[in-house]
Amino acid sequence: MFRGSEAVNELRMSFLRIAIGVLVSLLVAVPVLIWVLMAPVVSSLPRPTDISVDPVRLREHVEFLSGGEVTRSHDHPERLDAVATYIEAEFQKAGLRPTRQSFEINGRTYSNFIARYGNESAARLVIGAHYDVYGHQPGADDNASGVAGLLELAHLLGEQKPQRGSAIELVAYTLEEPPFFMSERMGSAVHARSLRESGADIIGMISLEMIGYFSDAPRSQRYPAPLLTLLYPSRGDFVAIVSRLGEHAWVRGIKRGMIAGGGVPVWSMNAPAWFPGIDFSDHASYWDEGYPAAMITDTAFLRNPNYHEGTDTPATLDYERMAEVVKQVYSASIHLPVPR
Repeated sequence: MFRGSEAVNELRMSFLRIAIGVLVSLLVAVPVLIWVLMAPVVSSLPRPTDISVDPVRLREHVEFLSGGEVTRSHDHPERLDAVATYIEAEFQKAGLRPTRQSFEINGRTYSNFIARYGNESAARLVIGAHYDVYGHQPGADDNASGVAGLLELAHLLGEQKPQRGSAIELVAYTLEEPPFFMSERMGSAVHARSLRESGADIIGMISLEMIGYFSDAPRSQRYPAPLLTLLYPSRGDFVAIVSRLGEHAWVRGIKRGMIAGGGVPVWSMNAPAWFPGIDFSDHASYWDEGYPAAMITDTAFLRNPNYHEGTDTPATLDYERMAEVVKQVYSASIHLPVPR
C-alpha cells in the first residue's frame, strides 16, 4: 500500500511538472512570438526628400481641437460640429475635396469627413483618426494628436503630389470613444461598412491613435504582459504599429515605409486578437469587414499618464517627434505596394 501510494504521488508530481512546464513554455513562447514579429526591420526603400512638417502647425491644430469650455464628446454635438468644420477647412486648404458622411445615432446627426487623394477609381489605402473625446477632458493626445497628424498628412499629399497606382483616403471619424467604443455605431464602423457594401477595392487601413506623447525617462514604457518588459525598450521614445496575427506582411510593409522616412524608432506587434490593446481603436472596425488594418500609436495608457484625464493637454505633447511620425506615415503611404 505504501509503495503504491508513493507511485501514485510520483505520477501526480510528474503530471504537475509537465503542466507547469507547458504553462511556463506558453508564457515564454507568446511574448517571444510577439517579439519576433515586433522587432525592427531594415528598410532599403528610398527616403522621401524635401518634405517637412511644421511642429508649430501641429500644435495649433491640437490647441484648437483641445480648446474651449465644451469638450468634443458625443453629448456635445455642437462642439463636434465646430471641430468637423475645422477639419473640412483644412482638407480644403490642402487642395483635397472633402465629403461628409453623416449618420444618425439616438436622434442626433454625427459626421465623418473623407478626403481622397489620387485616382478616384483606383484601389484605396485608408488612413484615419477619430476626433471625439471620452468624457469632459481636453484629449490632446487622445486623439487631437492623431487628427493633427491626419491634417498635416493631407497637406503633404497636396504639396508633394506623389505618384502611385492607388488612391489614399483620409478619414476623420467621430464616436470612437465610449459609449460607442467597439460597437457598430462607431464612425469608423459606419465608414468600413460603407466600403464593404459599395464593393470598394481597399488595400488596407491605418489608424492614427495617439501619436504625440514621448518620454526618454527610464521605465517610462509599460507593456500589457510583464515578460515583454524583458524584451522591449524601457523608454517611451518610439512609435508602435499594432495589428493581429495573420497580418504580418501588412505590418512589415508599413514598418519598412516608416523606417525609410527616418524619425523616431519604429516597433511593431502582431499578436493574438485576445491580447490586451490589440483592437483598441478604429482599425478593428475594418477587421470586422475583412480588411487588413493596423494602428500607429504611442501606446496610450501604457506610456501616457494623462490618458482620459483632464491633464491630457497640448503642453504635454512632443511636437518635434510628432512631426517626425507624420513624415514617417507619409513615407509609408507612398511606399506601400499596390496589389496587382
